[in-house]
Amino acid sequence: MKKLNVTIQLEMSVPDDWSLVETSEGTPVLQLPDGTFMDLAIEPLFATNPEETWSSTDDDEVLNDVLDMVDSESVTYEFTPV
Repeated sequence: MKKLNVTIQLEMSVPDDWSLVETSEGTPVLQLPDGTFMDLAIEPLFATNPEETWSSTDDDEVLNDVLDMVDSESVTYEFTPV
């Protein structure tokens, strides 16, 4: 086995009423104005041809197999002025 490091960095323009909150474990997540919460994380996408449309799997076993390979995950959130 080898280690694969994946860094996820997104810059997004979001509504002013989104805020950051922490879970009981100290993990930051986004709180949306309708009372829901959102976390952005990796989701594997698949295709039968790399030049065609990619999509997520409908097979939970395949998804769980890939997610079981993740040793740790870190997503950092920071708001910056526009």
